[in-house]
This record gives sequence, C-alpha cells and structure tokens, in this order.
Amino acid sequence: MSIATSEVSAPYAQALLSVAQSKNQVDEISQVAADILSLLKESEEFSAFLANPVADKDVKKGVLKKVLGDESNQQMKNFLMLLVDKNRIYLTEPILQQFQSQVRELRQTVLATVTSAIELTDEQKETVKQKVLGMTGAQSVELESSIDPELIGGVIIKIGSQVLDASVRGQLRRISLQLGVS
Repeated sequence: MSIATSEVSAPYAQALLSVAQSKNQVDEISQVAADILSLLKESEEFSAFLANPVADKDVKKGVLKKVLGDESNQQMKNFLMLLVDKNRIYLTEPILQQFQSQVRELRQTVLATVTSAIELTDEQKETVKQKVLGMTGAQSVELESSIDPELIGGVIIKIGSQVLDASVRGQLRRISLQLGVS
C-alpha cells in the first residue's frame, strides 16, 4: 500500500472503528470486514467493478446491498454507501485492512501469515499459534494461511516484518550458502 493510499484510508478506518466501538459492534463489524476482504481477494471482477470510476454510484450501491444481504450490519452498509458517495469505494480493501489492523491492536492480537507446502491441520495451526504467542507476548493470534508446494515441507511464518523460515526449501538454501554453492 502506498503512503498516499495509507494517508487517505487511515481516517476512514479510524472512523469505522469509532463507530464500531460506539455501537459496541467491533466483533460484528470486524467479521463483515473480513468477509468483504475475502470476497475482494477472491473476485477480481467485484474488485474491478468497485474501482471503476465510470460505474454509476447507484449501481455500485445496489450491488453492495445485494452482496451484503439484508441481514448484514447496518453500520457497515452505511459506511460503504458513504465511501461510494465520497468516491472512495476503490479504497475499500486498504481501508478495511487498516481497520482490521486497528482492531487487532485494540485486542492485542498479532497477525501471523503462515505459508506451508500442504494444508495445515487444526492441531498444527494451534501449535503455530502457541509458538507465535511465545515469540510476541500478544494476547491472541490471528492466522492467515496459504499454500506453496515449492516449499517441499515445513512452514514460513511472517509476523509483521519478522520472518521465521522453517521450510525445507529454506534449510536447503542455507546449507548451499554454507557450502558456497549457488
């Protein structure tokens, strides 16, 4: 995310957090935000539609209302409609990412990104969470996992700028560097 994007999206993320706190709906709004972020990641078409400056505002609002459904959080609906009105809907992803980051900070939760060669079991995920808790001293851990078959085995854990490479590929690379082989 660029500095300019960050500077524009930060006040919106803070405003959403303030509304969530004032309505005592931080958990609910955070879950809706996670669902929207997931949808944006999965659907390039939806993401491109929201970013399209030519698309009519009313059409965007209609699509958002359909995507969210009738049961969705009213504060989040209002917030997204405001973003459409202010021509900031293209910033939905960075705004919601910053919002989620602020929620994690509020809850003393760290985000750990885990990359593995195969899907981790629930037991393995719990082991990773405990390791991260021990490393960071946080209250809780939120895991985001992905699969990279090129790792051969093991995992790579990223917590902020810290990287713990316990993959077979990483171990082979370190051995080759020690042996002077490139």
